[in-house]
Amino acid sequence: MKKFWKFALFILIIAILFGRCGGYEHETIPNVRVNFTIYPDDVTYYNLNFIGGYEYFTGGVAGIIVYRIDMSTFIAFDRACPYDWEEPKAWLWVEESGLTIYDQHCGSRFNILDGSVINGPAKFPLKYYKTNYDGRRLRIHS
Repeated sequence: MKKFWKFALFILIIAILFGRCGGYEHETIPNVRVNFTIYPDDVTYYNLNFIGGYEYFTGGVAGIIVYRIDMSTFIAFDRACPYDWEEPKAWLWVEESGLTIYDQHCGSRFNILDGSVINGPAKFPLKYYKTNYDGRRLRIHS
């Protein structure tokens, strides 16, 4: 009987591990393939050269916002609002303060550091994409 439980536990662990390999699934925004690399120190991405800088990119569902948290950490969010992502005018923008992201269509606001909802009708956080930075290249991928 012990062998059965060990085997069952092993199968459960494998199922959990392989179940997560599909990547991050957002509650409302569909998954799309994202995979591109940029060089943040390039003058093309001047705003990403300093902490708190951000740039808009094409890709994802409605575009992507890349934000520099510190010298070695970047975060990337889809510009589709979780509340009304199918609405063509519901793109997200970084507010002038650089601290929040907002949807001028529904009025939702989100924390730029983690994508959590600050206020508005949105109930779910922003969809994010994975980032890998090696000190030179920044890869954004799903």
